[in-house]
Amino acid sequence: MFRNAVVAAALLLAAGLAADEGPNRPKIYGITSVRLKSSDFQKASETHSKILGPGAGKFTGTNGCTNVKDPCYLVNARQHIELVPGHPGDPGFWLEEIGFETASARVMRDSLLNHGVEVSELKTAPNGSPLIKARDPEGNHIAFVQPPRAPSESAPGPTQASSSPVYAGFAAKDLHPLNKFYLDTLGFRLDWKGGFKDLPPGTPEKDSDIDWFEIQVPDGPDWVEYLLNIPGSAADRELGVQNHFCLGVRSMQKAIDPLHKNGLAPDSKFADDKREIGRDGKWQYDIFDPDLTRIELMEPTPAKDPTL
Repeated sequence: MFRNAVVAAALLLAAGLAADEGPNRPKIYGITSVRLKSSDFQKASETHSKILGPGAGKFTGTNGCTNVKDPCYLVNARQHIELVPGHPGDPGFWLEEIGFETASARVMRDSLLNHGVEVSELKTAPNGSPLIKARDPEGNHIAFVQPPRAPSESAPGPTQASSSPVYAGFAAKDLHPLNKFYLDTLGFRLDWKGGFKDLPPGTPEKDSDIDWFEIQVPDGPDWVEYLLNIPGSAADRELGVQNHFCLGVRSMQKAIDPLHKNGLAPDSKFADDKREIGRDGKWQYDIFDPDLTRIELMEPTPAKDPTL
């Protein structure tokens, strides 16, 4: 009798814990889209379509640009860059939204609600895929999108600089609320963090020493980057430098050559003078669209040990 009562109590406790945990978070496979504001679609297309060359490949089936009315550029079968209208002087970030691919938009919604996160009703993307929208603790717009039932197949175009977005980054104010959301709630994991300056050996690291904090999605290779210690009075170009997205390349030099063939002037004010190795040990090269949003090309494999 006593044993049965103990078993029953244990079962009730387990049920209570399961209720507290709520729905399990579905898998998050990576970044599926980056949405940018643009004050002039025609000028922006010079950068995002002609110079970078996405959309020039062969695509079959349903993809993220299917039925999208504003300019939309396929980078590969599952990732795209989308433009939405903006006006010069608009406040806020021009990196308007980051979309993540998830196994289930419905289950993701239930999971976020269980963690007290405000989230939209279940919506339908232009291509028919279920999606939800939310904001992180600093108000950045994010979306979770299921892949289409009949996913697209693709082959990169001959003028395409990259067929692989690997991360998006944004200026951030407070590391801890963001980590609680992305790491604790969504299951992202730390990939790398660092600062502009090396700390003397044995010096304890403070939050103010961290200028970059990179977190990887739970179930794939893509990541998100916080850029910290940005002055509140930062000018538009500086915010454009911080709020950016990155395209992965196997060889930086082989990626830069097509940019010039596609129309990027060697002395363009909208591009770096030359490639360089960042503090994370990776080759990188930046160009800017007409609204000064930065597009970084990067070799994902470090060429040297990262600066810690």
